[in-house]
Amino acid sequence: MTDEHLELGEFGFAGDDAVVPFEVSGLDARGRAVQLGGLVENILARHAYPEPVSRLLAEMIALTVLLGTSLKFNGKFISQTRTDGPVDLLVVDFTTPSGVRAYARYDEDRLAAAQASGAISPEELLGRGSLALTVDQGENTQRYQGIVELSGATLEEVAESYFRQSEQIPTTVRLTVARIARRAEGGGFAESWRAGGLMVQFLPQSPERMRMPDLPGGDAPDDAEVPEFETDDAWTEVQALVETVEDAELVDPDVGVERLLFRLFHERGVRVFPPTPVVDQCSCSRERIGEVLAGFTEEELKESTEDGVIEVTCEFCSESYTFKPEEFE
Repeated sequence: MTDEHLELGEFGFAGDDAVVPFEVSGLDARGRAVQLGGLVENILARHAYPEPVSRLLAEMIALTVLLGTSLKFNGKFISQTRTDGPVDLLVVDFTTPSGVRAYARYDEDRLAAAQASGAISPEELLGRGSLALTVDQGENTQRYQGIVELSGATLEEVAESYFRQSEQIPTTVRLTVARIARRAEGGGFAESWRAGGLMVQFLPQSPERMRMPDLPGGDAPDDAEVPEFETDDAWTEVQALVETVEDAELVDPDVGVERLLFRLFHERGVRVFPPTPVVDQCSCSRERIGEVLAGFTEEELKESTEDGVIEVTCEFCSESYTFKPEEFE
């Protein structure tokens, strides 16, 4: 049911590929939730990644759209991992207001060995390295980048650590990826990828209520007395409720974001806000790639030329662009 056909007392459902902001005022909590369907299916199908890589990249996409749609700016929000694991690079770009593109790089031999040994958890596939979260508001602005260490932690734990370190905001994150079989029009069943994400933050008016225990390695001397920390009761309740969410609920299209939020927080009262749609959209173009090639030296252009043409394929969307070397003379 679309919003323009709603009757008094009814509300629309965001459906797939739309991030839903929400507020639970009784617990001083705010958050965002999303179910990704066609967007993540199209990106993963385009590259035909092995299943463990697809799952990992889909988690990264869900996390990025939760974070990116919460920022009020024009430009890009970029999530990127660089690690020493079999999957050594994940990149997800969110371009305002709604464009998403993603890419994964992996070592085939190391991935096959990991699959053979059953070492395919996100933390095992990534290994050690870092996750960089970058805000790029375009020309004449300075990039902001936050970096979090990746050392045997899930993407959920890394995101929570990021907010704890850089923003001092108590945050809990849930991410889920699944392949769902649904009946096809011509008979039989067809499988498709889905991803779900839920992020909730504790944002009371009093800063003291938002205080969290210090992380190891802070500025305080090693022998300094650490004050006892007590988690706020409201935040404890939020965490307990989020822990009850089953993976299937996060990706089930028959549950949906709004029903899931009602199940979680109806006793405290939850308010949802207009959703932000997200789409599979690459920012590459022939013009942009041509500008890059125009900066090549004559020798670099020769090395890039094969059979009289320069062919460039976008790693994100797999679109190919062909140029003649004389275009850049």
